[in-house]
Amino acid sequence: MITVALDGKVGGAFAVKAAFEVPSSGVTALLGASGSGKTSILRALAGLERIAGTISVDGVVWQDRRIFLPPEQRRIGYVFQGAGLLPHLSVAANLDYAERRALAGPFVRAEIIARAGIAALLDRRPAALSGGEAQRASIARALLGQPRLLLMDEPFSALDTDAREEMLDWLKEVFGEIAIPVFYVTHDHQEAARLAARTIRIRDGMVEA
Repeated sequence: MITVALDGKVGGAFAVKAAFEVPSSGVTALLGASGSGKTSILRALAGLERIAGTISVDGVVWQDRRIFLPPEQRRIGYVFQGAGLLPHLSVAANLDYAERRALAGPFVRAEIIARAGIAALLDRRPAALSGGEAQRASIARALLGQPRLLLMDEPFSALDTDAREEMLDWLKEVFGEIAIPVFYVTHDHQEAARLAARTIRIRDGMVEA
């Protein structure tokens, strides 16, 4: 199980008071309007934001009053709204970067490249990619980091409608094939229903439903 109980402020201002428990498998959507606090919760899961409270994954404490594991010890994969690829490196070199820092895990490079459909893009740099191509490469890089938890923050919000629909169809297939839990942040109810096994609605930093 993944257990979260946060009760603190972000940057000394915005308050987050959210508690939930979900299975450590499948996709959980964090659904809410812009500014509702869902990204703050995602960043707390990643260890990128320290909000008072507790987080544990499968009985391992990631955060409490005494413990705070840094991101590299949490083994998370994080996919941002923008792809976040290193701009000076090719797609292949971005994948290399993730692999060099990864522990042993289930994701095999050749299989991930094939699944992401990026074999023809490996020599390109991020500036030469479309938005959808960049996000496919970003998701591949996140998986090659061998995460135990995948975090995605509105990864397709910058894409046009056709590209977004294509990526959502592809991502639903990927989610059906990987055996790690996923938290997926979105403001779109239909997107949450399409991808997630369960949805947590966030409003004003709190769990609404």
